[in-house]
Amino acid sequence: MQSSRERLDPVTFEVLKNAFVTVVDQMAEQVLRTCHSFVLYARDFSSALCDAQGDTVMQGSMDIAVHVGTLHFTAKAVIDAFPGDVHPGDVFLVNDPYLGGTHFCDVRLIRPIFAEGELIAFAQSNGHWADVGGSVPGSFDVTAREHFGEGLRITPVRICDRGRWLHDVVRLIVSNTRAPEGAEGDLHSQSEATRVADQEIGRLVAKYGRDTIVAAFAQVQDYVERLTRQRIAALPDGSWSTVDSLDQDPRLEEGLIPVHVRLTIEGDRMHFDLSGSHPAIGTFLNGSYGSSFSGVVTGTKMFFPDVPLNSGFYRAIDIDAGPVGSVVNAPWPVAVTGFCSGAYGKIVNAVFELCGEVMPERAIACCPDIEYLLVGGRDARLPGRPIFMWYDWMVAGWGGRNGKDGANCTSSIFGVGEAVQPCEGQERLAPIVTSEHAILTDSGGPGRFRGGCGVVKGGTLTAADASVMSYCCDRARSITWGVRGGLPSIPHGAWLNPGRPDARYMGAIFSNVPIRAGDSFSRPSAGGGGFGDPLERAPDAVLEDVIDGYVSIERARKDYGVVVHAVDPDVDAFEIDLAATARERARIRAERRGWLEEDPEEIARRYRAGELDVFDLVRHYGVIVDWGDGRLLKRSTETFRAMLQRRAVAHWPTPA
Repeated sequence: MQSSRERLDPVTFEVLKNAFVTVVDQMAEQVLRTCHSFVLYARDFSSALCDAQGDTVMQGSMDIAVHVGTLHFTAKAVIDAFPGDVHPGDVFLVNDPYLGGTHFCDVRLIRPIFAEGELIAFAQSNGHWADVGGSVPGSFDVTAREHFGEGLRITPVRICDRGRWLHDVVRLIVSNTRAPEGAEGDLHSQSEATRVADQEIGRLVAKYGRDTIVAAFAQVQDYVERLTRQRIAALPDGSWSTVDSLDQDPRLEEGLIPVHVRLTIEGDRMHFDLSGSHPAIGTFLNGSYGSSFSGVVTGTKMFFPDVPLNSGFYRAIDIDAGPVGSVVNAPWPVAVTGFCSGAYGKIVNAVFELCGEVMPERAIACCPDIEYLLVGGRDARLPGRPIFMWYDWMVAGWGGRNGKDGANCTSSIFGVGEAVQPCEGQERLAPIVTSEHAILTDSGGPGRFRGGCGVVKGGTLTAADASVMSYCCDRARSITWGVRGGLPSIPHGAWLNPGRPDARYMGAIFSNVPIRAGDSFSRPSAGGGGFGDPLERAPDAVLEDVIDGYVSIERARKDYGVVVHAVDPDVDAFEIDLAATARERARIRAERRGWLEEDPEEIARRYRAGELDVFDLVRHYGVIVDWGDGRLLKRSTETFRAMLQRRAVAHWPTPA
């Protein structure tokens, strides 16, 4: 056997490095083929292989971004909770976000792996359960200020003792969910996924020897650390800072909630400082330390796409989440379940912006946060009227990039590996019929390189009783922004019964709203922000966007200054009026700075009167209103306009 202090030969190292990725991907395949819930089937899960100290050796090739950077915390929490009391055949379970996790719905199963009587690794499977109790179906209660209304908090607990399944413990856990059969099925699926890892590592040990595998665990992490440090060392030293925002704190007057991020590069290390971020807010959009750590890692890793991810990557990055009690460092019992649409997404986009300053060739504009719409109640189609949960997320557009348009209709930065849930499957499992699901024209932020387009999705509740709807989102006011002169996308927000006399704008965050059979709903996902001055976009590219349905003729003129005439829309025959385009672009260049100085109250009045639309307000005038009644949000407007001055106006050429 080889000493773990000796270096592996290059061939063995490369074989084992890739073998570890395969092991984790096999775990994912096990979950995908045996899970019970539609949420896991749509790939809202991740897996990891950790060493005996709990440090991540490897994650899979399709893991969810938000889980990145947190699974090692969970493994270490189990080690700390059971010192000297871990045995072959044990399986542990934990979902505690205050121990480095994400939110209560992310349930992690951890199995220790032994070789020749020695603990050498941990296999971990993390899956998002559709419900873990709490006050609303789906466990997303935006009114929760403390975790007690969010669901069952599970500190590290043993559910399998030396191969003996602890049915009483499992029954206690799943009985606190609204779908205990599905939860127990997912639990077994995840447990078997960790068994797959145990078997595969055992096979590698039998072939290469225990000490070689243990050495490979360490050297794979060392390799990633060296590679990451080399990449950082090639970057300029310096310090950069920015701020992104959440929409509001419901306990306070309206106004955007700042998340500050500072990046400092010194030699071969990156330091991120989140100090100065707002105190924790009175809803569940706060982030715990673990999720904020993950946000920094996720944003940074996007700029090093070819570097494998394990704990070696984390060694080159220092993260100071600032004082405990902030919106990015919330302690128990502050509510954190909605972090994914709140603090996490703001950290990721801030890191995108900062890394884009350091590596401009990879710069990207803001990408939307994930949004969840949840409907739960009794399914009147079935005997006994069992509880149903319709748990839906949508794809969105990614930000425009330096040299390329943003990707259309792509999984959010929360989880690039997530799949779009097929409508047919949703309709079998819940009494909701999808009424529309289409690319949303004009949703991409205008820029020299356009932000990717989002989608619009609607549905109707059919045979159901005692049903309620909840929505976890953000960026109805801190709208997905552009960079280097680019313009914003569109506000998030859901409508109940759109197009009917009783239509009601629900906003981007609400919970436990009663709905009845026949009620319908619709909401957009934002597109990405624009990159670069939209007046510098090639007119032919705008014309192609019109033909493809990504941009309307009206917004082509208003946002890009390109005048397009429809010759025969049925055969996609459009043409550019080049002379009119030159005049329109000259007019916009001369006037657009002044638009941001106009009286916000007057702009809001014109919006209420139907003279201006939502695109005019956010892209031209920088005015934020309540999108339901048109009431001006003065403080939010001031902050939003300042953001536009910094990210857009400062990059526009001064008109002649």
